[in-house]
Amino acid sequence: MSAVRVLYLAGSGRSGSTLVTNVLGQVPGFFAAGELRYLWRRGIVENRPCGCGSPLADCPLWTRVRADLAGADPAGIAGRLAERLRLRGLPALLLRRRRGQRPVAVHSDDTHLTRLYASIAEHALADRPGGVIVDSSKLPPYGALLGSLPGIDLYVLHVVRDPRATAYSWRRRRPLDGHVDDRLMSRPPVWKAAVLWLVWNTATVRLWGRRPVDGRYLRVRYEDFVADPAGTTARIVRFVGATADGLPFPTPGTARLAPTHSVAGNPSRHRTGLVPVVADTEWLTGLSTRAYAVVTGLTGLALSRFGYPLRRRTAMPPGGTSRPATPPAATSRPDPVVPSSPATRQEG
Repeated sequence: MSAVRVLYLAGSGRSGSTLVTNVLGQVPGFFAAGELRYLWRRGIVENRPCGCGSPLADCPLWTRVRADLAGADPAGIAGRLAERLRLRGLPALLLRRRRGQRPVAVHSDDTHLTRLYASIAEHALADRPGGVIVDSSKLPPYGALLGSLPGIDLYVLHVVRDPRATAYSWRRRRPLDGHVDDRLMSRPPVWKAAVLWLVWNTATVRLWGRRPVDGRYLRVRYEDFVADPAGTTARIVRFVGATADGLPFPTPGTARLAPTHSVAGNPSRHRTGLVPVVADTEWLTGLSTRAYAVVTGLTGLALSRFGYPLRRRTAMPPGGTSRPATPPAATSRPDPVVPSSPATRQEG
């Protein structure tokens, strides 16, 4: 069998990966799989909703995939993956990678992981030979593991967002799987969100971005994606060697989203229909001065690398040039903001 082409979205949480994944899932030949590292526990063991709205056990597509995984121990695989990919193991992983060794040690579970991606390609992309699985798992160690598996042709899309925006987003109260779920997503304090942003984005650059191999690494900022959704999507599609036809943008700032079969991830993965693609800039006024200073202080050395200013700004206009913050007494407003209900925010 030919290798399965996987577009892996790497970086930190709340950086817009869900929106990017949903949009890519509308492009012919692309399958939006969601955060596949969570399939084993959240999807199979806990039977949470598929992106199509059905519990995973009732989704016809995932029923066929699960049949191909007979003999696997989902709970065991989930637990062992969590242990193999722990943050404390990141320095050793990076060292092994630098030495040219396999970054994550071989384990018998890898057979099931390889079979998972092959099965998805067979059942979700049967009419699109050479199609692309979009995996928005984000965690760099999991991406490093995928890249070492036989039969996986890995491309890495590094999605970055201003860390002040991600820290603010993490503080929102959000149901884990949308309005049908009374459990909430985790809400780390701003300092922890900043540290995780720094660690995972730095690790992504260390693993793939310093000397991109064979053009397999592409960095995209959330701010640039919402400024030019069609142009940025076309760039991503061409990055993996596909043709940028049938992009889902009836207007420059609107995406037409059909249901996907994504597993896990931000509850906005369930959004369908005509969806506005505009910057969520509520954090510019909602993030306290103290929190802004904490996040900026912790991530300051990396901010310029990704093109973000130290000073508080209003909004990121097209082209990526930031504007100074408007004085408190001024009456001008930042760029249009997505309405504040959880159902309309565009993040990942």
